[in-house]
Amino acid sequence: MTKTAVAAATPTLSDRLRRGDLMSAACPSRQVLRHLTSRWGVLVLIALLTGTHRFSELRRKVGGVSERMLAQTLQWLETDGMVVRKSYPVVPPHVEYRLSPLGREAATKVRSLADWIESNMPRILKRRDPAA
Repeated sequence: MTKTAVAAATPTLSDRLRRGDLMSAACPSRQVLRHLTSRWGVLVLIALLTGTHRFSELRRKVGGVSERMLAQTLQWLETDGMVVRKSYPVVPPHVEYRLSPLGREAATKVRSLADWIESNMPRILKRRDPAA
């Protein structure tokens, strides 16, 4: 391959950042990955696959999440464009959350991983404790 062909085949920094480069320590895609694959991020995305939910509904649906962690996770996912938050001007406050189209794509991907984990739990548990 000629030097010109190698240069043309090597993506520039701006090309890599436009797509995302998870292997690069400075790439902002790592933060999105952290939000989507955190324990609560995965569970919130999966919960929202079933439709629009109020905060209290999500908290009940995602067992074990604290109010603070749920609020933080929803804020991260909203900032990343995965979740749409709609606030109604009523007393008491009424806020609903739903997946954006981008969030629905991400939720489908993490749901597949979650399904794989759940269906392989017997094998995983056996590896953890071979005597079982």
